[in-house]
Amino acid sequence: MKKTLLGVLFVLASALSAGAQDGKPLVCIRSTDIDHTKAPNDHTILFFMKDGKVWKTTLQSDCPELTVNGFQYGPTPPDNICGNAQTIRVLKSGAVCEMGPLLPANP
Repeated sequence: MKKTLLGVLFVLASALSAGAQDGKPLVCIRSTDIDHTKAPNDHTILFFMKDGKVWKTTLQSDCPELTVNGFQYGPTPPDNICGNAQTIRVLKSGAVCEMGPLLPANP
């Protein structure tokens, strides 16, 4: 049990540190603070926060049918969405796409 927990923590720490770019800390948003999301095209996701802020990520590659079918994500760690350390899954096609950095956006 201890080995399994340590393995999970190691994988999570590795994923989070891999997401940092140019020595900058990983940017994460709390999933509970998200009001809604929007995918204006097949490579961009906007996160509209309850406080009125908007965050944007550009996916690492085009994610076919994203705008048509919508997506789901599993927060990493459990209540955060982190740029460069997160994947999303398109609902009907099942395509898995990697998020890029999270950046502030103007709606």
